[in-house]
Amino acid sequence: MDGGPGGATNPPGIVLGAAPTIRVANKAIIIRDDRLLVTVNEGDFPTFYICPGGGQDHGEDAHTGLRRECREEIGCDVVVGELAFLRDYIAADHEFADLDAGAHQREAYFFCSLAPGAEPALGSQGDTWQTGIAWLDLAGLLDEPLWPRALARWLLAPEAERPRYLGNVN
Repeated sequence: MDGGPGGATNPPGIVLGAAPTIRVANKAIIIRDDRLLVTVNEGDFPTFYICPGGGQDHGEDAHTGLRRECREEIGCDVVVGELAFLRDYIAADHEFADLDAGAHQREAYFFCSLAPGAEPALGSQGDTWQTGIAWLDLAGLLDEPLWPRALARWLLAPEAERPRYLGNVN
């Protein structure tokens, strides 16, 4: 790639001349009765599951953004707990590179619980492909289309062996 002033170049998959950006997102790990709460996502592709949460808005701290995203996607309030782990998702390095190679997202996963009296339901402002919510058995996570795949392995690992930074994984 042709470097601009000062010889700077954009990473692979980034439009030349566009400022490279990293999207910041926060996700909720909500476990109840040995089951993980996820959003169900469908479209012109196989169904997949992800933890509730999403992009952090400018001027919003991580906990506030995560609570807002959960209200939108699972229709209820959550209590945000400890940081579980961080991961990067650099699309150009993974199986969905042909769909959006320029995407780079830093995700913080937090242990969360449902607010007292809250019961999740499909939120009013879910993501584009979100069609529902589900509770997945922890014991069967490796057999589910859960993204990132590294989440299932992390949750099933002994607690003392769980890293705080997973790297660029999907």
